Amino acid sequence: MNITAREKDRESTEKRILNAIGEMIAEEGFEKIGVNAIAARSGVSKILIYRYFSSVDGLIASYIRQHDFWINFPLEITSKEEIPDFIKKMFHQHIEQLRKDPTLKRIYRWELSSNNEMIVKLREQRENVGVKLIERVCELTGKEQSEMAVFASMATASITYLIMLGEFCPVYNGIPLDKESGWEQIENGIDSMVDNLFTN
Repeated sequence: MNITAREKDRESTEKRILNAIGEMIAEEGFEKIGVNAIAARSGVSKILIYRYFSSVDGLIASYIRQHDFWINFPLEITSKEEIPDFIKKMFHQHIEQLRKDPTLKRIYRWELSSNNEMIVKLREQRENVGVKLIERVCELTGKEQSEMAVFASMATASITYLIMLGEFCPVYNGIPLDKESGWEQIENGIDSMVDNLFTN
C-alpha cells in the first residue's frame, strides 16, 4: 500500500470513529462513552482508536475541533461597509448550526461542568478566534474594543444559553424557543442591535 492509500485509509477510519462518537453523544450523552463502546459502534479496534486519538478525551477534542462553530470560523472581513451584514450572518449561522446539531448542544452543556486540560485548550482556541475577530472589527470601524467585546460576549453567550434552554423550556420572556417564529424574532432582534451598534 502506498503512502497516499494509507493516508486515505486512515482518514476514512478516523471519520468512522468521529461519526460514531458524535452519534453516541447525541443519543446518550457522555455517561456510556468508553473506548470499548466506541470500538463496537465504529467497528474499529481499540488499538487504532488509541493510536489515532491517544484517549477518549483526545477523540472528543478532535470531534469538537472539527465541528465547533467558533474554532472553525473564517476571519475574512475585507471592508468597513460589509461589517454589519457580516456580523448578522455570523450570528444567524451560529444559531442555525447549534440548533440543528444535538451533539454540539450536549458538548456545550458538558463543558460547563468540566475543566480538564482538553477543555481548557479548546476554550483558548475559541478565545483566540473571538479576540482576533473583535480586533479586526475595531480596526476597521474605530469602535472601542471593550464595547465590542461586551456586545460579542452577550450575544454569543445568550444564543448558546437559549438554544440549550430550549430543549427543556419552550418559552423565555414570551419568546417561543420551540418555534421557528421565536428564533426569527431573536434573529431580527440581533440584526437591530447590530444596526444600532454601527450607526451610532
